[in-house]
Amino acid sequence: MKRDELDIILQEGEGYKIEFKENISGLDKEIVSFANASGGKIIIGISDDGKCKGIDVTNKLKSQIQDIANNCNPKPEIFIEKIDNIVIVDVKEGNDKPYQCPSGFYKRIGANSQKMTRNEIQELFKSEGKIRFDELIAKDFNYNRDFDHDKLRKFIELASITNYQKTDVILSSLYVLQKRDKKMLLNNAGVLFFAKKPQQFIPWSIFTVVLYKDNGGIYINDRKDISGSLIDIVDQVMDFVRLYTKVAYKFTGMPQRINIYEYPLEAIREAVINSVMHRDYFEHGHNNILKFFPNRIEIENVWSKPTNFKLGKTIFRRNQIIADLFTRIHYAEKLGSGIGRIKEYCKKENAPLPKISYTDTHFYIVFKPSNEYIRLTMTENKQNDAFETWEKTTQKTTQKTTQKIIKLISNNPYITRKELAEIVGITEDGIKYQLNIMQKKGLIKRLGPKKGGYWQIIDNNIENNE
Repeated sequence: MKRDELDIILQEGEGYKIEFKENISGLDKEIVSFANASGGKIIIGISDDGKCKGIDVTNKLKSQIQDIANNCNPKPEIFIEKIDNIVIVDVKEGNDKPYQCPSGFYKRIGANSQKMTRNEIQELFKSEGKIRFDELIAKDFNYNRDFDHDKLRKFIELASITNYQKTDVILSSLYVLQKRDKKMLLNNAGVLFFAKKPQQFIPWSIFTVVLYKDNGGIYINDRKDISGSLIDIVDQVMDFVRLYTKVAYKFTGMPQRINIYEYPLEAIREAVINSVMHRDYFEHGHNNILKFFPNRIEIENVWSKPTNFKLGKTIFRRNQIIADLFTRIHYAEKLGSGIGRIKEYCKKENAPLPKISYTDTHFYIVFKPSNEYIRLTMTENKQNDAFETWEKTTQKTTQKTTQKIIKLISNNPYITRKELAEIVGITEDGIKYQLNIMQKKGLIKRLGPKKGGYWQIIDNNIENNE
């Protein structure tokens, strides 16, 4: 930092990324508050009102500042600068939040550093992935009463596991079981896959599906709250989609016809898997929803946007164990390529790529009917109706253009094609085409040379000639 930059900062005063301090007292809380936020600069030797008091800048002082940072947990990244008798401590935004000093956790709010509450610390841990819902032990789950061995057998079959071990051994290998004092404790991932009634412990894991009668989503034809294990939920949501997805038949001359579905089912299935795999299960107030409209399918997913998220580039797994369990049964890929796979399925089915949008709390994906289905379901009558509509529209447009040209020629027989094009609002080639048609129909006639000639109107009665 240069002296003139410092002078400007002193004039502007403290802010979200600037803190003034006369000495190093309480420096640790300022360092962690900046590390927990977006980074910032602590300028030592300056009073709160921006007056330059100065400080004795020695190697000992610099070592003390570094020791203060080293005593924070984890250690924040800082850089120390000196300008005259002023010290600038540049604190970088932390890559391993949350940061803590001996007196606690702090965050930057406006121009102040404030100690975080228990809930704020918990939220920061969650947002940084330090606390994962699927890894937390389900306290009320009783293994002897609530575990479903049939669901485990189904999982083993889907995962193609042939070397079957004892139940506790295989559950431990799946990272869903801990044994404490001879008790079998399942985490939330284990409950969502293997409990008899998962929603008894995690009621908000329900997936809602709705069939709307209208595109605006006002009138409902069918609605279900789907429960069960996450495998059951994926399968039942897709059963609902298949039930209401229309199908067309393509005949290729072979004995067996080809089914062309209204929507790319594999792409939608991938999106449903992603929605249960990456949802924010800490959020209790809203279900994941699939909305089936007459002209589209929308999936609304409860999530928490990852830090520095870039669609299609950021690979993240909010629920590591849940994602791993889906991978083991071949419902998902390890590389987190869900969006890419969805797009590939759409291309394969000649369907439009889905429209994707998101906020900090929700992720939306919208599917449109496939182009091949639309083409096949346009019957000959519909095609004829469409052609007749197009033909009538074209005739009306042509008639209005002809009327306009005749009126302009009446007012100025020497008007040029370029002038007609500018006034009528079509290209010169379009005017040339219109004039040729009008001459063939005997509406107008060209007299004199090409350059310097003029137009003569022969018949004004356009309607009888169209």
